[in-house]
Amino acid sequence: MRQINDAHVAVPGLAVVEVAAADDKTVFAVQELLAARCAVAPAERAYAPGA
Repeated sequence: MRQINDAHVAVPGLAVVEVAAADDKTVFAVQELLAARCAVAPAERAYAPGA
């Protein structure tokens, strides 16, 4: 997994959530569920482990 650094969470009230799943379809489904409940900056692509 990529490391999350302080620059990504420098704003109070900001959270970073990393989702691990077996396939992109599942990752984006989880992203849609989160987006329906709160303001999110959606990812345009999923990252493979070790990328």
